Order: sequence, then structure tokens, then C-alpha cells
Amino acid sequence: MTSIDVRDLTKEYGARRAVDHLTFTVRPGRVTGFLGPNGAGKSTTMRLVLGLDRPTSGTATVGGRAYAELPEPLRRVGALLDAGAAHGSRTARDHLRALAASNRIPPTRVDAVLEQTGLAEVARRRVGTYSLGMRQRLGIAVALLGDPEVILLDEPANGLDPEGIVWIRSLLRGLAADGRTVLVSSHLMNETAALADHLVILGRGRLLADTPVQEFIDARVQPEVRVRSSDAGALGDLLARHGHDATRHEDGAWTVRHTRAEDLGRLLSEAGVPVLELAAREGTLEQAYLDLTAAEAEFTAQPQEV
Repeated sequence: MTSIDVRDLTKEYGARRAVDHLTFTVRPGRVTGFLGPNGAGKSTTMRLVLGLDRPTSGTATVGGRAYAELPEPLRRVGALLDAGAAHGSRTARDHLRALAASNRIPPTRVDAVLEQTGLAEVARRRVGTYSLGMRQRLGIAVALLGDPEVILLDEPANGLDPEGIVWIRSLLRGLAADGRTVLVSSHLMNETAALADHLVILGRGRLLADTPVQEFIDARVQPEVRVRSSDAGALGDLLARHGHDATRHEDGAWTVRHTRAEDLGRLLSEAGVPVLELAAREGTLEQAYLDLTAAEAEFTAQPQEV
């Protein structure tokens, strides 16, 4: 199947370097989350992959070829960068039919993607009357129109309601399960954690991480366990005796850092300490991402005093 290959990619706009010697591969069969603060270079990189900008140096290829060299590119690569790209005076059906005709895509695909994206009932309405979420669905329909092997989506959940977010998650995971190459840019950490298998993270145009999601979280955020016992003294003594990094709370519970629930539970059982509560607090993608990118954000606000 087809991969996206970025090699030593650099893009400069005057004195500003938006993409800085970037190298990574987006492989088929998984959803790759594309993350980074505002100004990190994500959108620029996607534009370079799609041939909408020319690199200063380096290459961005799809299946080993530049996008401009692909015959009937809509059949090979589907993309959503701007949900407002469709002309407001056209109907969704007419917009898709024009794109299908120009790429020699069978008209039957128009009806198929309208059904797939939930727009069949409003397909004859003008796009200018659509809500943001409906425009987003239309943009996704365009990306799927050519039944492509490679899909690039920039903030696909933008404007979608909760049902729509569940739908896009299922859709993209299904496309990856079919062996397609899926690259999704997003600022929604919880959604990316639920959706992506792999992460590519940028900061100021540079590659910060290229890693499986869970490995990234485990490497940067230590797990914690909340534990409570009817014998608070015995619990405190046990934690101290084994050198655990623990903090006691007013309700008598302890937060124990750098351990896992199964390990602590085994220790408590062997020591005969009764357990009223034992709950794991696993690290989140948001915690790991913020830890990595704390010094990479181009635009930051000062925390407000409460």
C-alpha cells in the first residue's frame, strides 16, 4: 500500500522557517495523529505534501511520487484542509459531481459518499445554507470521493456534534483497518487519543516525536494510584517502608506516584493491609503532549490569577 514520505523537508517564507528539515513516514494500516502547537508547521507540511506549496528543500511524496506527478490524484489522495472550499451557491451534489467528472470518477460514487457522510437528505440544498458541521461532512465527502488509498484531514472534527465525532472516529479507524494511510491533524487531545495509533508531533517546524501513542504517554507521564485502607496507619507505614513517593489527602486516601495498581495491590495483599479503594490514574495524551511542547508554543497566554 501507499505511504507518505517526508524527507529533509524545509519551507521558508522570507526570514521565517515554517518547516525545518522534517523527516517522517506515515504508514498504511493505522491512523497517524499529526500534532503540534499553533504555528508548528502542520498545515504547511500538509500543503507541501499536496503540492499546494513548493518546498525550499527536501521532498514530500505519496507512494514515492510528488503529488503533482500523480495521475488522477483524487483517486490516490483525499484531503480536507478547508471545509469552506465549496462554493456557497452550489448544491453539495453538484459540487461532488463536478469533482467526479474532472477526475473520471463514476457518478455512483457521489451518491455513495453522500450516504457515507450523512448528507444524502440535504444533498440538493445550497452549500451556503449549511452549518459548519455540514460543511465539514461535505469536505470529508470530497476527500473520500475517489476512494483513495491516502487520506489527509486537517481538524476533521471541527464543528461536528458528539454524534458526528463518534462517526468520524469510526470512519477513520475503518479506513485504516482497510489498509489505507490516514493522517489526521487535530488540537483535540482526547479525540486523538481515542482515534490514533501513532503520533507525529511538531514544534516550531521541527520533529519532536514520531512514536506509537501509548509509548509516548508512558515515556512522559508516570502513572499514579489512589489507595485507601481501613487501617490508615498500616498503609502509611507500608508505603514508607518500601520507599514509595506518596501523598496523603484529607479523606485518608493516598496518591502513590510512579507505580501501577496491580503492583501496589500485590504488595498490600502480601502485607495483609485491608483495601477500601485502589484506583489507577493513568497518564493522558494531553499531559504527555503538554510536557513535550511546553517550550515550543509560538503563542501562549499568561495564566490568570483566581
